[in-house]
Amino acid sequence: MHSTHLLLEEPIRMASILEPSKPSFFPAMTKIVGTLGPKSRSVEVISACLKVGMSVARFDFSWGDMDYHQETLENLKTAVKSTKKLCAVMLDTVGPELQVVNTSGNAISLEADATVVLTPDQNKEASSELLPINFTGLAKAVKSGDTIFIGQYLFTGSETTSVWLEVTETEGDDVVCAIKNSATLAGSLFTLHISQVHIDLPTLSEADKDVISKWGVRNKIDFLSLSYTRHAEDVRQARDFLSKLGELQQTQIFAKIENIEGLTHFDEILQEADGIILSRGNLGIDLPPEKVFLFQKAAVYKCNMSGKPAVVTRVVDSMTDNLRPTRAEATDVANAVLDGSDAILLGAETLRGLYPVETISTVGKICAEAEKVFNHDLYFKKTAKYVGEPMTHLESIASSAVRAAIKVKASVIICFTSSGRAARLIAKYRPTMPAISVVIPRLKTNQLRWSFTGAFEARQSLIVRGLFPMLADPRHPAESTGATNESVLKVALEYGKAAGVIKTHDRVVVCQKVGDASVVKIIELED
Repeated sequence: MHSTHLLLEEPIRMASILEPSKPSFFPAMTKIVGTLGPKSRSVEVISACLKVGMSVARFDFSWGDMDYHQETLENLKTAVKSTKKLCAVMLDTVGPELQVVNTSGNAISLEADATVVLTPDQNKEASSELLPINFTGLAKAVKSGDTIFIGQYLFTGSETTSVWLEVTETEGDDVVCAIKNSATLAGSLFTLHISQVHIDLPTLSEADKDVISKWGVRNKIDFLSLSYTRHAEDVRQARDFLSKLGELQQTQIFAKIENIEGLTHFDEILQEADGIILSRGNLGIDLPPEKVFLFQKAAVYKCNMSGKPAVVTRVVDSMTDNLRPTRAEATDVANAVLDGSDAILLGAETLRGLYPVETISTVGKICAEAEKVFNHDLYFKKTAKYVGEPMTHLESIASSAVRAAIKVKASVIICFTSSGRAARLIAKYRPTMPAISVVIPRLKTNQLRWSFTGAFEARQSLIVRGLFPMLADPRHPAESTGATNESVLKVALEYGKAAGVIKTHDRVVVCQKVGDASVVKIIELED
């Protein structure tokens, strides 16, 4: 794996660009989050998605009820068993999302330069002149001249299905708007986005809490994607809510940054959240288009330096209806990887797209190519400088393990962990080789029954770049000495060999605890 790494800063032989990529057990170090929906919920399609590189399944509660998503999840479990590929589960909340209420589901034609009224009266029928919405406070929130965007849920930017409005006046609770472009709103779910206006609705709605406490608890969700996170307090309140739901204390919260408010409070949000999702669809409406790339680079850098996963969305919209991405989209995916993103999140492309499997495969291939020219040396130095000295004990061990692995050209790093923290710190330094995180389960009791922890920690590393989890036998504790550790290591090496990342005479760097000490050792495999 290490021998294929190039550097964009160094002269590249043009012919080397055309050399075919070697097939690999791990399609890419960058992870792919797939949103499961109408086009991607059968066992066959989910199995194919897992095989080509999806490692996190996202369940989006903006549409579909709990029973619908439960059925999809049962299919996912079946697919995981048959493919033997681990997959984490992400629940995406609705949050303070403004929606057009079109109960009839009929297409609505809007003509440029005409006017349309937005009303909170949901009993009225949607038409070309009147659009009922799910928010009573719109007239108080907007002023004349404000811009409102209405698009199909997870809109792909096609102007035929999305419309820009400009507020002209308010009449009581109604808002009168001028239509800026002709469009036909076809489909059941349309969302409203108002540029740079505060919407006075809770980030975690009562409906969201209901879904989390029923569907989330039942399925022990690994990640909660907190839509429209605007303040650090939003994350604290969500964590407080999860902490009262037993098993969900371990669920990680990913703050979804979707507007200027989230951008303004980004640093405080990052401190509280376990990871960040850059929702570029809505951000692209709230921010001027020329500023989106700048926020992406700054936000991803901050996530990298704090060792928290950064997830980028809305990368290959055109693949919703086409088999190949545009050149701009392919370049965009590669740039997200070069910026330092941990994962790429696919929304409409897999939810209602015609080619969910091909989309995941294509994105994975682009990620793998970009990883070859990622400047690991510069990144390592930058990260170590940012962390400064003295480092914490664990950070020092993790960075040393990565440095040693790069110096000896190890084919893999094996890290023994029970909380997953050591493995995530190794991933923070972006090693050029895969890091196999051997999660050692811990036994716990509530005085009534025994249970093992470890499954959460293993699945939660499925969103971290370069980290590949493996659950160890619970009879071998992570801090043990001698023979037990050797037997776990043997299993991990066998796993690496089966995966094709370890071969005879390869060097492997192992990071583990022996008693109270943390040890980094280099082993060379014999025949």
